[in-house]
Amino acid sequence: MHASASGTEAMTHGDMIPGNLLVEAGRLVVVLDGGGFAPADPALDLVAAWHMLDDERRALLRNELGCEDLEWWCGAAWAFQQAMGLIWYYRDTNPVMSALGRITLG
Repeated sequence: MHASASGTEAMTHGDMIPGNLLVEAGRLVVVLDGGGFAPADPALDLVAAWHMLDDERRALLRNELGCEDLEWWCGAAWAFQQAMGLIWYYRDTNPVMSALGRITLG
């Protein structure tokens, strides 16, 4: 297992983007694409907060999870890194994924 900045050990999905999450009636019902499930910084799964939530809902999620500053801002850094990659990597081959990166950065 990977010890995170917070000292905890965890397995993470590693690719918590909208296309890998199925929602029904406003509730998460399925997480897809577990091929990247591996030991890693648990903050990596917080990228979903930046990909899919506005400021108000992100604050609610953080409160419900009880994230401390270090874990929360590590999640933000992971989201930034992933968004930058989405923008350039998918620019020509998958414009929707590229747009997700631009939305996340916004």
